[in-house]
Amino acid sequence: MKTIILAGGFGTRLAELTANLPKPMVEIGGKPVLWHILNCYSAHGYNEFIIALGYKSEVIKKYFLDFYAINNDLSLDLASGNTKICAGKQPPWMVHLVDTGLTTQTGGRIKRLASHVGGETFMLSYGDGLSNVDISALVSFHKKHGKLATVTAVRPTARFGGLVIKDQQVVKFSEKNQAHEGWVSGGFFVLEPEVFDFIGTDQTVWEKEPLENLAKSGQLMAFFHDGFWQPMDTLREQRMLDSLWASGAAPWKNTKEV
Repeated sequence: MKTIILAGGFGTRLAELTANLPKPMVEIGGKPVLWHILNCYSAHGYNEFIIALGYKSEVIKKYFLDFYAINNDLSLDLASGNTKICAGKQPPWMVHLVDTGLTTQTGGRIKRLASHVGGETFMLSYGDGLSNVDISALVSFHKKHGKLATVTAVRPTARFGGLVIKDQQVVKFSEKNQAHEGWVSGGFFVLEPEVFDFIGTDQTVWEKEPLENLAKSGQLMAFFHDGFWQPMDTLREQRMLDSLWASGAAPWKNTKEV
């Protein structure tokens, strides 16, 4: 099963780091967040990816073009100019890098990849968030319910402590609690090819009409994920994810990383 990764946005909310980089190339623990996302899928045996490029697409292309050499030892004969790459342990990924336009919206990027997906079930994720969602269980859930689309429902981390107030007196203070937040879309979709029919033009936003109409037609199911989920929309969130990785206890870390 192929996985589309949306990696073409401008990343304006993380402008401190995205002036010269597309957001999926912002690093967590010395590796692009895109690398971490691909590892999450690969740990469950899904190794073919279609990367929807846009802003600074050349940066992502160069990263993968140089991936094999950068992640292996090299022997260089400076007299002759010959280079030998000493093979090492590498991920079994097949990566398709597809330019989907500089200003194309999320839905438009997905529709542009219809021919790359073919008539098969596929997965979809954003290139700027990390989770320990059980991809295998997600796919199994999708196959069982028989609808066109599955979205992973998550509870975002609460930003503020909660107050219970009576007659202007705080009678209870509760620290940030993720369980008190409502369910939201966390991405990590599983989709049937018929969803392309719900997308109009390049300017269609996937999160608006397509998902709204899928829901109205009874074709959108939710896979509940109570575990770790964190987008990387701000510098604070990037630093938090980086700190988690440095601690050695990042929730999305798996044993198959290289």
